[in-house]
Amino acid sequence: MRVVIAPDKFKGSLSASEVARHLTAGLRVFAEQLGYPIEVVSIPVADGGEGTVDAAVGAGFERRTATVTGPTGRAMPASFAIRGTEAVIEMAAASGLDVLPDGVLAPLAATSRGTGELVRAALDAGCRHIILAIGGSASTDGGSGLLRGLGARLLDTLFLHDEGAEIRDGGGALIELDRIDLSTLDSRLADAHIVLASDVDNPLLGPAGAATVFGPQKGASGAEIIQLEAGLTHFVAVLGQSIGVHAFDAATEAGAGAGGGVGYAALAVLGATRLPGIDIVLEFTELEQRLAGADLVITGEGSLDHQSLGGKTPIGVAQAATRAGIPVIAVCGRTTLDAHEVHDAGFQQVYPLTALEPDPDISMAQAGPLLERIGQQIGRRFAPRKLPAQQSAEVRANG
Repeated sequence: MRVVIAPDKFKGSLSASEVARHLTAGLRVFAEQLGYPIEVVSIPVADGGEGTVDAAVGAGFERRTATVTGPTGRAMPASFAIRGTEAVIEMAAASGLDVLPDGVLAPLAATSRGTGELVRAALDAGCRHIILAIGGSASTDGGSGLLRGLGARLLDTLFLHDEGAEIRDGGGALIELDRIDLSTLDSRLADAHIVLASDVDNPLLGPAGAATVFGPQKGASGAEIIQLEAGLTHFVAVLGQSIGVHAFDAATEAGAGAGGGVGYAALAVLGATRLPGIDIVLEFTELEQRLAGADLVITGEGSLDHQSLGGKTPIGVAQAATRAGIPVIAVCGRTTLDAHEVHDAGFQQVYPLTALEPDPDISMAQAGPLLERIGQQIGRRFAPRKLPAQQSAEVRANG
């Protein structure tokens, strides 16, 4: 029996590779008890947010580490992945909520500068095809920090210096911006192709924009959201002085509001292409090719809900398995989907941890052992109808 396990992380509990490892342990226990051979292929995946670099490493990329500017200006290590001239970068690793010092939110001051520095580290490594996963950001700076990490200068000529002085990092300072000098951008970007891995389709500005929709998640109060919106609007206007009408057009593009506006800077200045995160991850992990010969596919994530149906990891994996004619099941911490939604999503069955442990705190804390129990349940449910011992007995009886 050949089983492919391709899960996303269980956020706040286990990484995707840990989910796969615990399920594998449970499957092997049951297989050994019944004496049938089992081959398990683990392919950790992600939807373009946290875990994307781990998925790349699982697919054969090499993990690298660079020292970058963290979201509040403190130097910190951040990892990325390379394979040949291709790189995978997570904004969350350098500029994310999870790497804020002591978890203290900084809605006005947080910067995406470290993400730009990671891109520069990838260029230093010889990479020219760069996948930039922009989920989980701590900043709402319109991607101004990204550009600064790549060499751009954001100037305020209200200072006494004739050529202006650099404004502070963060979205809260954008209102002070007078002009943007892009002549100092890393020249290697001209030969680079940047792909945004993001499912967020919000524009940069307005009621569906980065500040209004995502600012509260990053700690912004009502007054701070107004301040951030004003700064982003001003940023677009000033950038328009440098690159023309494209600055205004890019602000309205789907995905410009992703990553606190990093999507905007990448689209407007770096000529990036935006694609669904799960599609990008499934491509570089070569999931469809690795499904060949599988009898069963297992996927999942922490919460399997209506948001999952919009293109999260389990749905992408289920669609690939269905195209290959392979049954697929999902494991999750919890699910809010009913039986019809589960069937329409392509799953034969869903195994939530809450079916074994209804207390969510205990379920998260004990996710590993619970997944091993579910692995045994899956082995029991999908075991070959005739096990090797039964087949041998039949041969002897008929011989």
